[in-house]
Amino acid sequence: MNANNKTSSMQYCALALALAAMPAAAETARVYVTNAAGDSVHVIDPATNKVVQIIKGIEAAHGVGFSPDGKWVYISNEAESTLDIVDQKSGKIVKHVPLSGRPNNIAVTPDGKRIVVAITEPGTLDIVDTVAQKLSKTIPMTGRLHNTYVTPDGKYAVSGSVRNKFMNVVDLATDQTAWEIQFDGGVRPMAIEQAPDGSTSRVFVQLSNLHGFAVVDFATRKEVARIKFPDQPNGYGSIEGRVGAGVPSHGIGISPDGKSLWANSHVANGVFAYSLPDLKPLGFAALPDLKLAGREPIGAIPDWLTFAPDNKTIYVGNSTFNSVSAINMKTMKVVAQIPVGQVPKRMNTLVMR
Repeated sequence: MNANNKTSSMQYCALALALAAMPAAAETARVYVTNAAGDSVHVIDPATNKVVQIIKGIEAAHGVGFSPDGKWVYISNEAESTLDIVDQKSGKIVKHVPLSGRPNNIAVTPDGKRIVVAITEPGTLDIVDTVAQKLSKTIPMTGRLHNTYVTPDGKYAVSGSVRNKFMNVVDLATDQTAWEIQFDGGVRPMAIEQAPDGSTSRVFVQLSNLHGFAVVDFATRKEVARIKFPDQPNGYGSIEGRVGAGVPSHGIGISPDGKSLWANSHVANGVFAYSLPDLKPLGFAALPDLKLAGREPIGAIPDWLTFAPDNKTIYVGNSTFNSVSAINMKTMKVVAQIPVGQVPKRMNTLVMR
């Protein structure tokens, strides 16, 4: 080997070693927080726990979702009965898609081609075509819808009704109801568990007047268990008008690694964690409260939650204090209190690679 070839070979080896040592493409994440009583959506960088963008001009924003490439942010607009499409980089609204009625929560299919929108009035499930950017289908329901989700395999839309107390499952191949299950309480937030083969295993359902959640087996289409939160801590929720309204808990989600389930509690003013799949208690993370002389403490009223993609931090919206708490999932301690807009509720995490 001559000197030039030897030098080139050494340079190539050095480059190969350097590339091998480099980490995989870094992820950029953003936590989107819709403010139910305002006209803005706050965007948090989980790397710094700071607000890095504010989307303005959407009054009574409800649900939020994203295109798979992270280019578009989709937000349901209760005031205008539209699905608003926002450019992720600029935060500017580029289109208002008219819906069949007043929307609540939304979900995007894994392929990004469709968005399902829960319509509370008159009670339908709208499907928006993201390529055409228009409403393509309206599926009638037997009552008002509140929250809707898409199963991880993209095959089904799972929606709930508070007033009519049902969970509905739509087959997205046929756009028709596949099955429905009735409960003894209004159906509120849900979390969907994925089986090892990619199918849907269970749905964890928060219900009105239940301080805990119901467990639904997706294959048998039946409720198989109810998990009640511990009696302690407690003492919150009454003065804030949530327990009397039948909302002891609101907000539930599965960690990105699929190993734990987290659920908010108004009564305990915090978040309970359970291991998956066995649903054994892992612990409790307390949220901030407000102590005033001569009266009971006022809780944060946690109304939703989402996760950082690294499984290290959970974010909980404090609707009482117009803030979001960042909680270390290992220590179960609040590590940051992030001011946002008026009455933060629905949240979702965008991950860009």
